[in-house]
Amino acid sequence: MHDDLRARPAGRIGVREVARAAGVSTQTVSRVLNDHPGIRDDTRQRVLDAMQALDYRVNNAARALGTRRTRTIGILVSDAAMYGPATGVIALEAAARAAGRWVTAAYADAADESAVVEAVQHLQAQGVDGVVVLAPHARTMTALTGAAPNLPVIGLHGADDDALQRDAASLAVAHLAELGHERIGHLAGPDDWFEALARAEGFDAALAARGLRPAGVWRGDWSAASGFAAAAAVARAAREGGPTAVFAANDQMALGLIAGLADQGIAVPARMSVVGVDDNPDAAFYRPALTTVRLDIAGEAARCIAAVLGLDPPAAPAAPALLRRASSAPAR
Repeated sequence: MHDDLRARPAGRIGVREVARAAGVSTQTVSRVLNDHPGIRDDTRQRVLDAMQALDYRVNNAARALGTRRTRTIGILVSDAAMYGPATGVIALEAAARAAGRWVTAAYADAADESAVVEAVQHLQAQGVDGVVVLAPHARTMTALTGAAPNLPVIGLHGADDDALQRDAASLAVAHLAELGHERIGHLAGPDDWFEALARAEGFDAALAARGLRPAGVWRGDWSAASGFAAAAAVARAAREGGPTAVFAANDQMALGLIAGLADQGIAVPARMSVVGVDDNPDAAFYRPALTTVRLDIAGEAARCIAAVLGLDPPAAPAAPALLRRASSAPAR
């Protein structure tokens, strides 16, 4: 390392101090900061070593004045208290940091189009390089594109062509069918959310491939409370020759459904099998422990960050995986 690094300069560390310590020009430091491809590897490393030794902190605001880029990615989040979106935020931040970026988040109800547009405009005003939308709402994605036409806007595991979501539902149906269930119902998510639509499509297609029809469809809002509220209708249908199993579009609704069915005198899995999606960390500790489908959220997050930045796509996310637990059993 350059001799100038032996004594750290006093005061605020800037590009000039880094350049002096690394024995390069300030222009070279700037090129390293902006990932310029024409920098030799040894020179780039010398600059990075100098930054680390001097505890140099990039001033994104100042850099944006010259480059129009802040190296920050915006995240638009709805229902952040839910396990899926919360996990998505964590995965996106990790993927962004691996790409040398940071994230900034804005929160808005995805069903409120004006709130979503206002949130993305707020992120745009901060100079983000793109926006990833968690739990995207079908009606608002077009509005988002119109509000920020020059800004990449990508949905995380929620696009209407997301095969992974359909595959997750298909895997759940296949598991229940293998257990001998022919009357399978669906506790779906909100009907205009991409994620819910894709899982519903996968559910329908998997049944149709086996010559089966849905034994009832009920709709929730992703919350355990909505699953609990649906239990009375599910129990009534079951008593009238309806479902012997239900695929819930997420684990939280599955949890509420199991509790509600118990109150209705229908035990899981003795009289009704229930399968969810997400592999919520608590799912294994429900009583009964919840059979669920795990999705590769980290892989999806890496894909989204690459798309926002215009980078080559990483390896495809891992296929959904079924975790068989006590909430599913052979049909009676």
